[in-house]
Amino acid sequence: MSQDFQAASEEANSLRTAIEDHNYRYYVLDDPSVPDAEYDRLMQRLRQLEAQFPDLITPESPTQRVGAMPSDSFTTVEHRLPMLSLDNAFEEQDLVDFDRRVRDRLKREEEVTYCCEPKLDGIAISIWYEDGRLTRGVTRGDGASGEDITQNVKTVANIPLKLRGEGYPKTLEVRGEIYLPRAAFDSFNKKALEKGEKPFVNPRNAAAGSLRQLDPRITATRALEMCCYSVGFVEDGELPGSHRQILEKLKEWGLKINPLTEVVTGAEACLEYYRSILEQRDGLAYDIDGVVFKVNDLELQQELGFVSRAPRWAIAHKFPAQEEMTVLQAVDFQVGRTGAVTPVARLNPVFVGGVTVSNATLHNMDEIRRLDLHVGDTVVIRRAGDVIPQVVSVVKDKRPENAAEIERPGTCPVCGSDIVQLEGEAVARCSGGLYCAAQQKEAIKHFASRKAMDIDGLGDKLVDILIEKELISTPASLFTLRAADIAALERMGQKSAENLIAALEKAKETTLPRFIFALGIREVGEATAKTLANHFGSLDKLQQASVEELEAVQDIGPVSAGHIKSFFEQSHNLETIEELRAHGVQWPDIELASREGLPLDGQSVVVTGTLESMTRDEAKDLLVALGAKAAGSVSAKTSFLVAGEKAGSKLAKAEQLGVQVYNEEQFLAKVKEWQGS
Repeated sequence: MSQDFQAASEEANSLRTAIEDHNYRYYVLDDPSVPDAEYDRLMQRLRQLEAQFPDLITPESPTQRVGAMPSDSFTTVEHRLPMLSLDNAFEEQDLVDFDRRVRDRLKREEEVTYCCEPKLDGIAISIWYEDGRLTRGVTRGDGASGEDITQNVKTVANIPLKLRGEGYPKTLEVRGEIYLPRAAFDSFNKKALEKGEKPFVNPRNAAAGSLRQLDPRITATRALEMCCYSVGFVEDGELPGSHRQILEKLKEWGLKINPLTEVVTGAEACLEYYRSILEQRDGLAYDIDGVVFKVNDLELQQELGFVSRAPRWAIAHKFPAQEEMTVLQAVDFQVGRTGAVTPVARLNPVFVGGVTVSNATLHNMDEIRRLDLHVGDTVVIRRAGDVIPQVVSVVKDKRPENAAEIERPGTCPVCGSDIVQLEGEAVARCSGGLYCAAQQKEAIKHFASRKAMDIDGLGDKLVDILIEKELISTPASLFTLRAADIAALERMGQKSAENLIAALEKAKETTLPRFIFALGIREVGEATAKTLANHFGSLDKLQQASVEELEAVQDIGPVSAGHIKSFFEQSHNLETIEELRAHGVQWPDIELASREGLPLDGQSVVVTGTLESMTRDEAKDLLVALGAKAAGSVSAKTSFLVAGEKAGSKLAKAEQLGVQVYNEEQFLAKVKEWQGS
């Protein structure tokens, strides 16, 4: 026996042990300890070793089967036809190679037609219909047999208990994915945290846990959905000759298929589809982890056949990993413009979600305690789209003996003031107020930002320098700056200084909504500032408003009302406002015309995406002039959504909630109609 073979054998045995352990945690315990990317790496390495040394292959190797053994909690059912998994493509070249292999095996030069579908990140399921009635639901299990979870499957609202129409086979096995939509996942975790219970790590994990409840009544509360992707065993009946036509038949019979499914020809068209779905990924109402490509013609599928664990006519093109493992080096505490003290994870750099990540949010100390996080821990990091990376779990098996507990500092790391945490609030705050340099900087940067006072040329770095040189300390002190002082700063000449002074002078003429937003009151964003301005008409009336009067404003709740009231009760805030007025900052009050009789009176609307004929702000102003309330987020109370190009998550949520959606052309037509009414 060669040394190379011996070393490979030992490594393969170690890999098999690790993979089987991960399978058990993933499929049986519903408690994965590593991200999918790490699991994929282990499996790829084992396949490489077995390809290099075929004698290493054993019947029980993870590469020779689909998943893990089913749980003993349910009856085991053998599949009439094995539920195979798919080979994976991780790079575009992998997909090109797959297409070449297909054409080579078919001995054809012309391009092959593929059916393309998003790969949902849920639980594979087999559902049996006899004479059109649902008789059994079985998990994939190990591919040869799975768990009988029929009663739980029957609780999934979008799975028909009886097929619609006619023409379906006497016996029909439908295969698909059961998943938990993101909105349902977020709702479940929010309630779990409120009750002090452990939340699920991700929607896939939540779907698995929900389906494996021994009490179907619990499963019924989880808002699961199913999307069909193929058929299995069929008897006494015929189906169409292409994969896409079969999916359309399933849709006719009342089963959900993915509306993003397309048929394309050739490898390049497949790659274009992949890129398109990747762009849409973060805006979808459910999680996907790639795209599945299947040869569309069933006769060609039969000709291509299978390998031991996967069909030769299909492949899953995986997206870049959104989760990875790394080590927590330290936890720093940052102070925001409102004084919030936020823990930030400092990580060994790791490539995830298309970028290298070295920092991640930890939200607050409650999150650290929930995760049982220690410095030195190996952690799972998740980054989806443009979302700030976050620590989602700790791999406790890898915790070193010297791992240190994390404690919040008692004093502000910036100014040394006491850190306080009010009862009922998760966030701790520096009590230094305007004395804290961190809050001064952030308050002034916010005040000068584009959607606030829009002071052109006053960037973040210049604000930092002006504060460090003690030339400014509050928003009001901006208007005491002299051109000579600015010109003397590094990289600031006379012309730049004069331009900034001119921009400050121009900024003195503003609007009430902009000024309210610029004050940086907690819970008062751009949309809320407009609502307050349009409701009260003047800053004086807003300052004098009681909590009850504030709560009477649309979309202002007790928390927001409390923050607004507290802000205007602080003498230093009032003094700063008076200083700003003394320096010439001014705005016209808003004449409070009656909204009664306006065509959109009482309607809440949202604008998202890019419009060609106007900016989003102009569209919102137009809607407000027609009596509407321009909201910043979509909810069940939203009257309609205006969706421009590249509309993302807001459009997806509107569609999920059944909210009316207008594209730009429809919106402009409706505006003419409303203005004429």
